[in-house]
Amino acid sequence: MSNSHEQAELVRKSLKRRYRKERRFRLYGILAIALAISALVILFADIIGKGYSGFIKTTMTLEVRLDPDTMEIEDPSDPESLRRGNYGKPIVEALKRAVPSAGEGDEKSLGRLINPYASNTLREAVIDRPEILGSPQKMTFLASDDTSVYVKHADDPNYSIKLSDEQQRWVDELVEAGVIEGAFNDVFFSHGDSREPTSAGVLGAMVGSLLTMAVTLVLSFPIGVAAAIYLEEFAPQNRLTDFIEVNINNLAAVPSIIFGLLGLAVFINLFGLPRSVPLVGGLVLTLMTLPTIIISSRAAIKSVPPSIREAAEGIGASKMQVVLHHVLPLAMPGMLTGSIIGMAQALGETAPLLLIGMVAFIVDVPDGFTDAATVLPVQIFLWAGSPELAFIERASAAIMVLLTFLIGMNALAIWMRRRLERRW
Repeated sequence: MSNSHEQAELVRKSLKRRYRKERRFRLYGILAIALAISALVILFADIIGKGYSGFIKTTMTLEVRLDPDTMEIEDPSDPESLRRGNYGKPIVEALKRAVPSAGEGDEKSLGRLINPYASNTLREAVIDRPEILGSPQKMTFLASDDTSVYVKHADDPNYSIKLSDEQQRWVDELVEAGVIEGAFNDVFFSHGDSREPTSAGVLGAMVGSLLTMAVTLVLSFPIGVAAAIYLEEFAPQNRLTDFIEVNINNLAAVPSIIFGLLGLAVFINLFGLPRSVPLVGGLVLTLMTLPTIIISSRAAIKSVPPSIREAAEGIGASKMQVVLHHVLPLAMPGMLTGSIIGMAQALGETAPLLLIGMVAFIVDVPDGFTDAATVLPVQIFLWAGSPELAFIERASAAIMVLLTFLIGMNALAIWMRRRLERRW
């Protein structure tokens, strides 16, 4: 009786210890998740806090008097004469009228409030519509970088204001008069890179990323799926197959910069392909993505029940027919999910693309796979290292665009998995 009581007491104590361990384990798990969510919230708060202003442009709406004599246009009907005209002068005159407190001799200081490319904007407008010469026109121009920084970040100690006290007072007058306003920054999505932060956009980098991803997808998906099918369904089990499988698994863990070195040595130095083009970038990212696609595709093929194969073989199907008509369609959702995750990883890669020259300053939007281009991660890298303060918000805004792409691709993978998933 005494022994049974002692054993029952030991069991109760053991149960209490197990329950305490289980509660501690759950607590550690909750703390880990809370820590991860906190880090994610801090990251997003920092990026959004710095980058939301990148989606807002600072504009000036001025009434410009287009007098041909003032603009030194000899013959308004001659396109060459229109192109040689002085378009900076009417803009400065319009600024002087908008800032009554500015005196004579302040033209140079006033001119620094507006974007240096404003005269080009006015020239294009006059060349497109010469009939507007001789009449006042209300036109909207981008403000200069220093004006934009002052309007957006005057109270932020992270930004240094480069405008003089007098210029700040003029800007305050223009803001109060409604001449300087904020608007959605369409320039950010419709222009390529620029030395002027207010004129810089991500269109060139976005097109470069899409072209690079197209090359990566077209090459990596069929090659990866074919390799997975052969290794899983047709390859003999011998030392050579084991050697290949081990090396594929190892390649998935190799740092991405190694693939950049490989691409530099093979595609550029050996084959002579041009640098800084989406074609070479896609080839390099294909090498990096292939192991991920092969591993995920093999896992999808393994998940198909053996009964499917046995049933197909039982009605006389050949090995090829079993694979192509039954195993591959059932494994395709898993293959697509793994491929999208691999593509999302490739989209965010920077190191291998730096080595093949995609870090160059590219202003134009690429038209093809062999045009000079850059990609979003490299564009962010360039802007983040720029000494111009206005590029800080551009870099954070570009990060938000890149994260939107990545979240979209991962959401697509989740949707496809749930949509096409089959349970046996």
